[in-house]
Amino acid sequence: MTEENVKVAVRVRPFNGREKERNSQVIIDMTGNTTSITDPASKDVKKFTFDFSYWSHDGCKDDGTGYMAPDTSHPNGKKFADQKKVYNEMGAGVLKNAWEGYNSTLFAYGQTGSGKSWSMVGYGVNKGIVPIYCENLYKQIDEKRAAGAKEQYEVMFSMLEIYNENVQDLLDSSPSKKYLNVRQHPKSGFYADGLKSVPVGTYAEIEQRIEEGTRNRTVASTKMNATSSRAHTIVTIKFVQKSVNAAGEEMAKSAEANLVDLAGSERADSTGATGARLKEGAAINQSLSSLGNCIAALAEIAGGKKNMQVPYRDSMLTKLLKNALGGNSKTIMIAALSPADINFEETLSTLRYADRAKQIKTTARVNEDPTAQLIRELQEENEKLKAMLASGKMDMSLLENGEGGADMTDEERAKLKNELEAEYKGMLEKNKLDMENMEKEFQKRLQESQGQSSYKLIAEINEKKKTYPHMYNLNSDPQMTGRIIHFLVKSDSTMDDETIIGNGKAEGTDLTLRGSSITDMHCKIMHKDGVFTLETFPNARTLRNGKPVTAETKVLKNNDRLLFGTSQFYVFCNPKDTTPSKVTDPTFEMAQAEIAEKSGGFDMSGNNKSRDESLLQQDLIEIMPGVEEANSISEALGKQRRFDLVIVSPEARGEMTGRTEVMVKMTDIETKHEWFWNRQKFLDRKCLMSELFDKFEDGVDVNVPQDKDPFYDDPKADFHIGSVKMWLQSISYMLESSETLDITDFKGSSVGKMAIGAYPCDAKGKEYTEKDNKFVEDPSKLVGVPVDFKVKILNARGLPNRFTDVYCKYKVYLEEGFTQSKVMKDTINPDFNHERVISLGAGTPEIVEFLKTGAFTVQIWGKQKDMKPKGGKGGKVLVPKTSTVVPGGTIHAVNDNVKRFDPEKVKIMMEVTALKKRQEKMEQKLAHMQKMIAVAEEHNKRKLRTALIKDIYVAPTNDQAEKCIKLIPLEQDSDDEDGGGIVGGSKVVGVVIPQNKQDISGGEADKGGVDGKGTKGGKKGGDGNKNSDEESKKKKDKGHKGPDSDDDSKKKEVKGHNGGRRGSHSSDSEDESKKKKAPPSHKGGRSGSHSSDSEDESKKKKAPPKKSSACVLL
Repeated sequence: MTEENVKVAVRVRPFNGREKERNSQVIIDMTGNTTSITDPASKDVKKFTFDFSYWSHDGCKDDGTGYMAPDTSHPNGKKFADQKKVYNEMGAGVLKNAWEGYNSTLFAYGQTGSGKSWSMVGYGVNKGIVPIYCENLYKQIDEKRAAGAKEQYEVMFSMLEIYNENVQDLLDSSPSKKYLNVRQHPKSGFYADGLKSVPVGTYAEIEQRIEEGTRNRTVASTKMNATSSRAHTIVTIKFVQKSVNAAGEEMAKSAEANLVDLAGSERADSTGATGARLKEGAAINQSLSSLGNCIAALAEIAGGKKNMQVPYRDSMLTKLLKNALGGNSKTIMIAALSPADINFEETLSTLRYADRAKQIKTTARVNEDPTAQLIRELQEENEKLKAMLASGKMDMSLLENGEGGADMTDEERAKLKNELEAEYKGMLEKNKLDMENMEKEFQKRLQESQGQSSYKLIAEINEKKKTYPHMYNLNSDPQMTGRIIHFLVKSDSTMDDETIIGNGKAEGTDLTLRGSSITDMHCKIMHKDGVFTLETFPNARTLRNGKPVTAETKVLKNNDRLLFGTSQFYVFCNPKDTTPSKVTDPTFEMAQAEIAEKSGGFDMSGNNKSRDESLLQQDLIEIMPGVEEANSISEALGKQRRFDLVIVSPEARGEMTGRTEVMVKMTDIETKHEWFWNRQKFLDRKCLMSELFDKFEDGVDVNVPQDKDPFYDDPKADFHIGSVKMWLQSISYMLESSETLDITDFKGSSVGKMAIGAYPCDAKGKEYTEKDNKFVEDPSKLVGVPVDFKVKILNARGLPNRFTDVYCKYKVYLEEGFTQSKVMKDTINPDFNHERVISLGAGTPEIVEFLKTGAFTVQIWGKQKDMKPKGGKGGKVLVPKTSTVVPGGTIHAVNDNVKRFDPEKVKIMMEVTALKKRQEKMEQKLAHMQKMIAVAEEHNKRKLRTALIKDIYVAPTNDQAEKCIKLIPLEQDSDDEDGGGIVGGSKVVGVVIPQNKQDISGGEADKGGVDGKGTKGGKKGGDGNKNSDEESKKKKDKGHKGPDSDDDSKKKEVKGHNGGRRGSHSSDSEDESKKKKAPPSHKGGRSGSHSSDSEDESKKKKAPPKKSSACVLL
């Protein structure tokens, strides 16, 4: 025995028709054994490495026989993996194991439609692993027989399905068949008690048995409208080689090849719930989730973790596959991938599943024992079982010594004791059957099996389809489409003039269909002169090509799609109708899409749709028929429930991110309670409803406990009333925001108002005021600064009166858990008065960006009141016809995807409010600066200190700005570093104050202004400085130094100045002006100038550049 890892391969298929129509983008790439997947939203790339990565998306061509072979002229031709390559690297090993006596298991995993069947079964000449395996097995048997081999070869075939934790034998076509029990054998482990294992002599017989099993599976699923994508199928081919050893003993070398088609992996909803179990344990997806748990546990054991218990007993699937997962088997998994961006979540989930599976280790051994010894052991074991059953004493050792008991807990052992009697009886029968099969000749058993098979009838039906008009079924699984055929002819194969279709409860029904909304007398198909017409009886729902068939008679054409009731999809086929048909190959999805498109305004085309829109369309196609069926079943069973489609945005769900999704609202017609179910929950429940209805049709009592009733949901559970989205742009400027916002429900309608606000504060929650001066003009200035603000949820007003115990909850930025307010009882106007400080820490670019463009959502929750009318009588209440049902019974969404509440509009309004507050702050600053300049002009100030200017600019209030402005008259117009300023001799570094408003506005300087440009005569030197001289004289008398207004004029070039200057007092930097070159037109000289003490120093200074009248001198 050797231990080896499970081999894992992934394979990506070409685009299907739906993906091509929606212009899907490829998100899968493969290089060698590495597979990469690109997130279509973030463009992040994740890489996985497997034993094999098969690129089958493109790079192939038809070789002339229909077989798709690599196209060497295509860029991807060299890496294209055709069916032969996949078999040679994966399937050939399974066949080799069979000859050597090893058990093998081949899993196919992936979402529905990802290409599992393509790899496992194939289509036409492009045969998959299973048919090639079977063909080669018989080919090698024939070769050995031709070579004179003395061995005897036996091949046995079985086929079962697991759906909703029920196991059924797919080779049993009896109408009264029952589900199989899964029992535990002391040596062979778990097995399906009563499963048929039939002998097969050729590959053609295996092929016919597969077709027979698939047909039985289709009949069963159509009967209760089960979803094939939720069922697991296991085909087991047992190969036995009998020979005689040197001692003369007959030896039997056996090997089982399990070919497992697992249920489709589901897409994760916004809740993240994929394959989640219902509380009642009904477990539509229990087997798949249990398989994942077993794989995870086995991977941890392979990684070295000890004392780990593998939960094989959690589901029927994991019980039956225990050997394949961790026991006596060589195991292979093929994970099928969709290449399309619209299937990103499912494909990523599949890759992660496969990545974990490759860590599992199994230990296979050769199954070879003497036949006589096997029979003797079975006889001895049966004697023990008979003795125990007779004595009533149960011996656990039979189970504990085998493979089945090693991982059992004490609780499980105790539970098992109660079931041992049935187990022992089952083992007794199985041992007896095994002994009979060993003793009976294989050829005799083969003849008996062939006589019992129905595959001859199937062959006759397939031939009859080519000639006679008929209807065939459509199924979401392409393998199950066309398996049910209803011929529109009499028993003697003559044309039937009238075929009446109904549910079989009325006399005169020619064709019986089972399903919801199928009436006793539903419709009839008439034939006259080669023309077929369809007529529907009153109150019956029939659709032809997506449109309701009402009173008038419709002519049926070849390939017309028909829907009877809510779930029975068929295609009318008339081989003699030679009229070209618009649809040549009808599919289940096509039939659903045309119903959705013609029912109520949904655009089902794939033109110019985004990925999210395509996913929404896909959900609508999937859920719409289910909603109609749920309503029909509810009415039939008197459940008093109504189901409606609701299209829900992420904002309406109270989420910050995500896409618009389809949800289903269930309403209790009597109490008015409502529940909103996501896609996954509804599909799970709908499957259980269908199963319940099937039992109802069979006359079985369907009064089940609440915890197993798919129509029940907890009326006391918290209900999501609505949501509010609070944007935080104002906080990015450290400004408060106080709003009254609409509370919107799932349908986008307003259900009340909420008073909410965000206020800048310190870490302890003290709110900032204007005096704290925390306003920032640019949010980027918050980088590196602690960012804290307070959330206030004051109240909600006008909530619907059917709610009580109202509270709200929210989370901000990267918070993982919700913060909840207090619960308010018996009021539609709750006062929450909730406050909380949000501390984001030191600002980062990411935090600042969040504040500028981000928001947080507040969800309002409560409990629903019982709105049942007082004094009303109980009893059966029929589902009323609502606005969701249009003539003909076609369903559409209650909120038609039209935004009654526009979150973008609210965002823009709040942004405008924040910018308005910012503008008010900036206008206040501008007013302060304008007043500063006016006061400086009034006092003939030529310069102001930068510190004073800054104090005025950043002053948070008018009062503080006024206090600073009152200091302007005390400012000195001096550049003296030791004597400038008001007090203390601070350095004077300020602005040049323009002398009139025209300078402020940037206009042409007045004549006689500061620089005297364009002036004529002596006006500039005289009157222009009159006020300045007088002010200078006053200051001189008070002990101040003279003003520098004249000196400033010396720094300017004076053009066209014909007169001289008079009465000027030179400043400490007078010599700087002397360094300037006098203009050519300057004819006059300076008079009355007094040199400063620093004249020599000023000569050394470089003349400053020219400044406008409003520039800062630094």
